[in-house]
Amino acid sequence: MRPIFFFAFGPALVLGLGACAPRTGGPAPTVQSSTPVGAVSFYPSQAGLAWSYLPEGEPASGVPYVLRTLGPSIYAGQTVQALQLAGRGADQTWYRSFSADGVRLLGLRKPGVNVRLDPPWLEYPAENAWKVGLTWQGQSNIAISGDDGRVQAQGTLNYSYTVQEKRQQDTPAGKFEVWVVTRQVSDTVGGLFPATQQLWFTPFVGEVRTPEGLLLVGRNFKGGR
Repeated sequence: MRPIFFFAFGPALVLGLGACAPRTGGPAPTVQSSTPVGAVSFYPSQAGLAWSYLPEGEPASGVPYVLRTLGPSIYAGQTVQALQLAGRGADQTWYRSFSADGVRLLGLRKPGVNVRLDPPWLEYPAENAWKVGLTWQGQSNIAISGDDGRVQAQGTLNYSYTVQEKRQQDTPAGKFEVWVVTRQVSDTVGGLFPATQQLWFTPFVGEVRTPEGLLLVGRNFKGGR
């Protein structure tokens, strides 16, 4: 999901989600496709998948943010999957590696800003590791640079996760069986991510609720419960 989604959406420095005021009314009709569940992995990453999100508490008529998987890309000398968030002035791309051993974030970009994480941030654990009470944590070095490649800031990021429970959850996109996870993050470069947030993850679906309080309202593929 979180994506991710993952998926980090909120910080003004990185995302600028508030760069444009919400428009009234829903989005214009678009051509959509549907990907069968057999083609979607436990941690969805196939090119062409798309998720729509709205801030928690916002009317369903609001214009959603849309997260799309763009497919394989080269980042920091490695082949990774690129996922792009767009809408309301936001334009950000995440670079992640996906496997049965988990999901790792190598870095992210928005116009004029590149944030690289070394070693990559472990956002999700191995597929078979999920259970109530599971915890994982780590530390990454952060390097923030501009389009010219010059490093503007450096520091460290510490993260920890705890799986709180597994439950049925009603959402605007339907009812899902979600893993409820608390994420805590701190860094030495000005607070790029919310310090403590809760996310909901569903296998074969992704993030049903992002750490920044965005709720899933639609997707172009089927799968998950």
